[in-house]
Amino acid sequence: MEQSIEKGKQFVAAESVGYSIQSVISRQVIKNEKGTITLFAFDEGEGLSEHSAPFDAMVLILDGKAEITIGGKPNTLQAGEVIIMPANIPHALKAVERFKMMLVMIRG
Repeated sequence: MEQSIEKGKQFVAAESVGYSIQSVISRQVIKNEKGTITLFAFDEGEGLSEHSAPFDAMVLILDGKAEITIGGKPNTLQAGEVIIMPANIPHALKAVERFKMMLVMIRG
């Protein structure tokens, strides 16, 4: 089991979650009543089916390339790019090539 990320110590986000064949791997960085920060690694072709969330969520691509569809409109993002998925709007993610991302969701 992976150890949690230690508060007060620097870390490299893209190196803090690893790829796994035909899988989506996640690692929680922070979770509290105000929100979450989670790292994800998607193998090529993997994704998350269309869904919605009650809060805005920001995605930062750390490595690779992803297609993020929001309200039926596809957006292709690569390392260093960011998109905000609005609350209550259906969205889906697919790995165009394997990719890693940081998901930040603030409740409220």
